[in-house]
Amino acid sequence: MGRILAIDFGKVRTGIAVTDELQIIASGLTTVATKDLIPFLKDYIQKENVELFVLGEPKQMDNSASESEALITPFIEKLSKQIPTIPIHRVDERFTSKMAFQTMIDSGLKKKQRRNKALVDEISATIILQSYLYNK
Repeated sequence: MGRILAIDFGKVRTGIAVTDELQIIASGLTTVATKDLIPFLKDYIQKENVELFVLGEPKQMDNSASESEALITPFIEKLSKQIPTIPIHRVDERFTSKMAFQTMIDSGLKKKQRRNKALVDEISATIILQSYLYNK
């Protein structure tokens, strides 16, 4: 089995999380500048066996697409063309940023550390991935 890689897509930065090869444990990997995301993913899949991309799907409370979906749709099209061999699965990402922030509080991070938006994005990607693993 290959790894599953989760993407918490953002306009400026994107959080990334991956599973182990047995697809049991989700771990934060890094945060990448969104402009460098496709080259990062291409490089990563040359080093690691990735069998699925899981991408957060931002939704409003009424289940309609959020405004940021307008940025994600072109990215998905580009990703599908650049890396056509790896399928993409979408996962509802409502509340992941709030859950990530709460995780940081619960783990005892100081206020200054909790302001690190890159860490929030990485934790959000991990929560998206855990959600996928739990529901698959």
